[in-house]
Amino acid sequence: MRTSLSGVLSANHIRLEHSVARIYYPGSPRSRCTDPPARLPSPHSMRPEDVEHMREAIGLAEAAAAEGDVPVGAVIVCDGTVIARAANAMRSGGAIAHAEMRALAAASATLGTGRLERATLYVTLEPCAMCAGAIVLARLRRVVFAAWDDKAGMAGSIEDLLRHPRLNHRAEVTAGVLAEESAVLLRAFFRDRR
Repeated sequence: MRTSLSGVLSANHIRLEHSVARIYYPGSPRSRCTDPPARLPSPHSMRPEDVEHMREAIGLAEAAAAEGDVPVGAVIVCDGTVIARAANAMRSGGAIAHAEMRALAAASATLGTGRLERATLYVTLEPCAMCAGAIVLARLRRVVFAAWDDKAGMAGSIEDLLRHPRLNHRAEVTAGVLAEESAVLLRAFFRDRR
């Protein structure tokens, strides 16, 4: 059976990502917010400003949690300037009020265009399919996220929509920036609701 590096060999449950094989066992319990060593960011992809902007996104996630929303925050930076900030607001805004979607809308309004080709999105949780699709359509240059989302993540956990070879735009992706801080927030939020 032939496959590309991003393909899935379903016969033996081996998923190849970025030249690293990981074995998934169907039905095995997997934590929502853990960061296996195979998915830690390479030191070459992180930039000095990444931590500063991710800390701001984590602050927004904390605000979302205080409002009873899933703690996800997003910041969009263009040419070194923050042009949009948002937190999850699904309790009041419905299913599409994810932090990324709200930040993309605010950034588009700020710049007067839906094309965000020079922008970087910082988000505390790996984007879902809806958000990843919007990121591709907005043509963001770069996406930096903190915690992996094994249940809905579309930047490498379930599939990699942000860098899919058949799409006409592929964002640069940096993962795992302040991942543990974001994961702690998410775990506490869901633990308190059980």
